[in-house]
Amino acid sequence: LTVNGWRSTFESRSSTFDCYHVAVARGLVVGVIGVVLVLGGASVLAGRAPGPTIEVHEPTRLIGQSAQLDVTVEAPRGDISRVDVAIEQDGAVLPLFSLDSPVDAVVRQETPERIRVSRRFDRASVPALQPGAVTLVVTAVRPVLFGLRERATTVRRDLEVRFEPPRLAVLSTFHHINHGGTEMVVYGVTPPDVVESGVRVGRMTYPGYPAAAAGVTGADDTVRVAFFALLFDQELTTPLELYAIDEAGNEGQAEFDYQIFPQPFRRTQIQLTDTFMERVVPRILERSPAFREETIADEDLLGQYLKINREMRRRNAETIASLGAETEPRILWQGPFRQLSNSRVESGFAEHRTYLYQGQEVDYQVHLGFDLAATVNVPILAANGGRVVYADYLGIYGNCVIIDHGLGLRSLYAHLSSLEVARGDLVDKDERIGRSGATGLAGGDHLHFTMLLYGRPVTPVEWWDPHWIEDRIARKLRAASSALAPRP
Repeated sequence: LTVNGWRSTFESRSSTFDCYHVAVARGLVVGVIGVVLVLGGASVLAGRAPGPTIEVHEPTRLIGQSAQLDVTVEAPRGDISRVDVAIEQDGAVLPLFSLDSPVDAVVRQETPERIRVSRRFDRASVPALQPGAVTLVVTAVRPVLFGLRERATTVRRDLEVRFEPPRLAVLSTFHHINHGGTEMVVYGVTPPDVVESGVRVGRMTYPGYPAAAAGVTGADDTVRVAFFALLFDQELTTPLELYAIDEAGNEGQAEFDYQIFPQPFRRTQIQLTDTFMERVVPRILERSPAFREETIADEDLLGQYLKINREMRRRNAETIASLGAETEPRILWQGPFRQLSNSRVESGFAEHRTYLYQGQEVDYQVHLGFDLAATVNVPILAANGGRVVYADYLGIYGNCVIIDHGLGLRSLYAHLSSLEVARGDLVDKDERIGRSGATGLAGGDHLHFTMLLYGRPVTPVEWWDPHWIEDRIARKLRAASSALAPRP
């Protein structure tokens, strides 16, 4: 019984042990299968994971003699293992950038997940690049599945390489420029898709517009007109040239005939009195609280006046210049501009003024307009047709109206006692816009009037003169229309 009992117990325990191992084995198999399934699922998901996001900001359509590469690449957690940029042309691959070897490119970490790649390249840095069709290829790679796999994104953009600069041809003749004055040129430019063209006067640029907007009949987009100026503070030897820039950044230049005439600018002395400053300074500061608190809270009366005459004048000029950035792309005026009726000239354009106080020189400024005096509180009429772009208080100019006449030309009316127009109003020639006054930095009731070309003061005398309008503008526009007329 003992032996048989031992055998029975052993067999029972053996059976239990076998069942345990079978269960363990089954558990291991299930676990392995589970791991395999998890890894398989993770691999499938990793295979479906998106690659990095690529945005090509530049170039967009054309590559010129010099071009800018500007690309952003974004990936979750910023995991980006590779970025390559190249140009494909006629079977050749021309590398532009590699994250492993950036060379002269700039790589910036814009956000934790996004980098920006910028590089300027040209014909010298990519000598194999030829005019014609090309494809920009950007490839970015990021690791997935703990680095065991990778996901890539490739963006391709078809572009055109254009190395030939725009061509310019002058169509008008006899360009006579008075120092401080305005001129106009008619010119042709090809191809018609240039993004910018006009006249460069030293560092100043004056954009051109389709000649049809100036009244030239038969003109397409390749024929343009540009008003330009030799400003009062530019040298008589300042170089002038036509220029044009296409979408690829290629620039062409052309010379044109012109003659510059020097003009005498008057020099005067202004005697400052306490009575005058006590009258104008508090009124200006009352209308300009921010300027008062920022610049002149602790100054005496003379110091306050000088800050107004210098700093406020400068800021007002910047405001006026900023308004000149946008203009109606067509001529809104007709014929010569109207001078204030029955007015006498008290001071002229670009008058150089030395300010004296108690016999001492305390300041020096240039007066950029005409002071026209008539009877007190006279109606102020628009000198020509246009659109009001400013009608408000403007520091030293007091109540001020600025009218845009199209193609960069504007007229300014200052020191008004009242305003009768608002920004955006269309006005006709001789339409009343306000009344004369002595607001701002004015010694008495008068109209400060000037002409502006893209926000830069030019002498009004020319625009008042019908002979100047005929010779410098109307004649050239008629000649261009005649040259473009169909031949029988």
